[in-house]
Amino acid sequence: MSESNQSDKIIEFQNVTKSYGDHVVLDALDFSVRRGEKVTIIGPSGSGKSTVLRILMTLEDIQDGVIHVAGKPLWHEEKNGQLMPASEAHLRMMRKEMGMVFQQFNLFPHMTVMRNVTEAPRQVLGLSRDKAKKRALKYLDLVGMTEHADKFPSQLSGGQQQRVGIARALAMHPNILLFDEPTSALDPELVGEVLQVIEHLASQHDLTILLVTHEMQFARQISDRVCFFDQGKFVEEGRPEEIFTEPREERTKAFLSSFLGDH
Repeated sequence: MSESNQSDKIIEFQNVTKSYGDHVVLDALDFSVRRGEKVTIIGPSGSGKSTVLRILMTLEDIQDGVIHVAGKPLWHEEKNGQLMPASEAHLRMMRKEMGMVFQQFNLFPHMTVMRNVTEAPRQVLGLSRDKAKKRALKYLDLVGMTEHADKFPSQLSGGQQQRVGIARALAMHPNILLFDEPTSALDPELVGEVLQVIEHLASQHDLTILLVTHEMQFARQISDRVCFFDQGKFVEEGRPEEIFTEPREERTKAFLSSFLGDH
């Protein structure tokens, strides 16, 4: 889908199929994201948008096709010139390329904010306690949560928990940041604080961001490219002003009119 050179693609889906029984979620999907690009996926609820992210994080597998992340196959390994199913060691290595911020925060309830953010850098990356803490403080400061470092998730608002979730993802120093409906579990008055943090990351940091959201105005604001996903495929993609102002496909128009009023 990208017009860029092959080497510029940090994510690439080639003919990827994913089904649950007879229900096809990804239908021979071709999709790519350039290094440093901010891409938003929009579409109807239940259309499979989040499955794209879950497959990238290796939380869901695929039935067919190949995915490359940072030039390496994600769900496969090359052996004697052949692509074979990936080992657990290969999947663990590939996961380090990406950080994911989940809809439901997914913080460990029995750990403090500090420990939530330092746990993976220590366990997965092998950082010392001091280095992990220094890195955690940097990212907690970035999301405005330093003063809450010793609290437990249950002592925080939803917006605060989600900001910790963002700090936790950043602490792994990923090249790619995945956001799965990061505001949909929040009370309306807390949505803005999380969007503000994501907007800052998108504008100030050289990250590749892939975002699934129902916040249309936000998608329009921060994206280099917006992709409308429905029935297992990307129906239409383009710059935000193209998609939101002059969508070409009837399905895109119908979906957006329900959010933004008739075009």
